[in-house]
Amino acid sequence: MKVKVLNIDGKETGSTVELNDLVFGIEPNDHAIYLDVKQFLANNRQGTHKAKEKGEVNASTKKIKRQKGTGTARAGSVKSPVFVGGGRAFGPRPRSYRFKLNKKLKVLARQSALAYKAKNNNIIILEDFSFDQVKTKNFVELKKNLKISDNKSLLVLSEPNNNVYLSSRNLNGSEVATVLELTTYNIMKSTSLLLTKSTVDVLNEMLVK
Repeated sequence: MKVKVLNIDGKETGSTVELNDLVFGIEPNDHAIYLDVKQFLANNRQGTHKAKEKGEVNASTKKIKRQKGTGTARAGSVKSPVFVGGGRAFGPRPRSYRFKLNKKLKVLARQSALAYKAKNNNIIILEDFSFDQVKTKNFVELKKNLKISDNKSLLVLSEPNNNVYLSSRNLNGSEVATVLELTTYNIMKSTSLLLTKSTVDVLNEMLVK
């Protein structure tokens, strides 16, 4: 699959890039995408939730009423979960939500996500570029020239570029990542996927096994 290369002004450069069909042309696997996104979100959970149970509530242990003759159920302490201010029965405790996935499945998930973007013509290839200085206006103009100002965009670079990253940081719906930071979740979350020429080369090499 050949795609035309654009510059940051949104104009064609006259060159094309070959998107490897083994990465961008496969039949997407929805279940692999689901599992990879689920793992990404689970691994990012802090898991620090905690509620006090009956034995952890700081309150009097005095029996609040006599055992019999009240016509109501027995009650031994205000710490009981049935009373307001009492402990919570089977409350949440700190835990890790992390789980592992097979490496091949994660590769398949990223390939499937990229294939969806290619199938829907949501991939834009840019020539390698950099900004002279950190300026949000530069990134705004870039998206305007590419006619994706209203889209959620993900720009994937082959290597870190501080000027480009910092120029996009204040914009909602604009994200910049390197190839090594690329996740299935970020690909699927974006509407427009921006790749540089060198990024395509790295992806073709990294995801073709």
